[in-house]
Amino acid sequence: MVDPRTPVIVGVGQFTERLDDPNYRGMSAVELATEAARAAVHDCAGSGVTAAIDTVVGTRQFEISTPEPAPLGASNNYPRSVARRIGAEPARAILEVIGGQSPQHLVTEFAGAIAAGTADVVLVVGSENTSTIRHFARRDDKPDHSETIDGQFEDRGFGYDGIFDDYTIRHGLIGAPPQYGLLDNARRARIGLSVGDYRQAMAELFAPFSKVAAKNPFSSSPVERSVEELATVTERNRMICDPYPRLMVARDQVNQGAAALLMSVGTARRLGVPEQNWVYLRGHADLKEQKLLERADLGASPASVLAVQEALRVAGIGLDQVGAFDMYSCFPFPVFNICDGTGLAPDDPRGLTLTGGLPYFGGPGNNYSLHAIAEAVAEMRDRPGQFALVGANGGIASKYSVGIYSTEPADWRPDRSAEVQQQISALPKVAITEQADGPATIETYTVRYDWPERTGIIVGRLDADGSRFLATTTDDALVALLCDGEPLGAAITVRATDKGNRASR
Repeated sequence: MVDPRTPVIVGVGQFTERLDDPNYRGMSAVELATEAARAAVHDCAGSGVTAAIDTVVGTRQFEISTPEPAPLGASNNYPRSVARRIGAEPARAILEVIGGQSPQHLVTEFAGAIAAGTADVVLVVGSENTSTIRHFARRDDKPDHSETIDGQFEDRGFGYDGIFDDYTIRHGLIGAPPQYGLLDNARRARIGLSVGDYRQAMAELFAPFSKVAAKNPFSSSPVERSVEELATVTERNRMICDPYPRLMVARDQVNQGAAALLMSVGTARRLGVPEQNWVYLRGHADLKEQKLLERADLGASPASVLAVQEALRVAGIGLDQVGAFDMYSCFPFPVFNICDGTGLAPDDPRGLTLTGGLPYFGGPGNNYSLHAIAEAVAEMRDRPGQFALVGANGGIASKYSVGIYSTEPADWRPDRSAEVQQQISALPKVAITEQADGPATIETYTVRYDWPERTGIIVGRLDADGSRFLATTTDDALVALLCDGEPLGAAITVRATDKGNRASR
């Protein structure tokens, strides 16, 4: 018998609304989350569960992740708006910081709170309505999703610290594709592949993801893609940012919601939740990476790997004992990074996704991994005694949270993330020169094809002292090299301007 304070996930729910659905409504973030929350309560199969919810915690939607007002309006208290719609009156309502790690981080945090007795029944919920926002962008009949709701509310803020700053923004690192383009090209430099061979490897990694997505009823794009289709640049698979064609980047135009309901074993028994519904969080870890430009190897994220290793340690298992994986897949880099660091093969027969991945299942903002957790819970109920590992990535491989799930009972065990974090803090850092002048070498790069003028973004090293800098370029010869040649290790000249560093051949 486990301790009655042991936390278990007892209900999960998902919801997807596609543009081609005959009854497409263009739902709000609150409405999407409400559908998922209702599904989670129904999945729980207990009695009086809604009234017992004492905490509702929400992931942050993209529409409320900047100081700008939401295009169609939004609730002033997202988690409490969802709670009211399902008939819950929680004592606490919390909105989390940005980052794809947040769903797993929240499940871990509030599982710990349940174990400690500071919470008992917790609903974790999230959604993304980017499809709705784009659908109504040029229409006159825009809905108003604004609502004001009273009650306690803990807004944890945006959480931008350590992800980007004025220097990175000034040099075009706005949005995820160019940021991850730098990482994947740095990894390509380390392993010594050509542009074409690396694109083939990315396609071989992601084609099996699309096969899973094609069978998932909650997918935003349930279409199986071949390796050749993913690797071939066409009008429909245009370049977004090097090294990514469109079909290798997270699909952000989605309307999706997901939810997970956690409670203590004692409460689950009291509310009559069937024991076959219980899934334990057997392992967990939360770690932060060094700032982007300080990392010794831009093509690796040791914090993510250490998080996986720590979660496995807490669970008391090895990687070979994991029966199912969902690796965060906004781009190839986060998946490749875990494979590189743990020895997991990119074509492992167990598969690396349960949902179908962000480019195919959908990339609902910060909330993707709550869908992964829902799939992991369902999978483990079908495979009693096995283990599923969910890896959740945030920022520019900046934050990583891991959860290991199983129906196999065990008391709650705390992790040692704080101690492991000290190892990351002690890693060597690269010196940075923000205003760079002189001869230099390209360390990694990307190209923005989505700007009015095609623009290269370069991380380079000054020949004079080896310090690292950021630069942009619209120089014809250099942009041609970045797009069509092999720029890694190429000699360039950089000069500082009042608008940032500029590079040329």
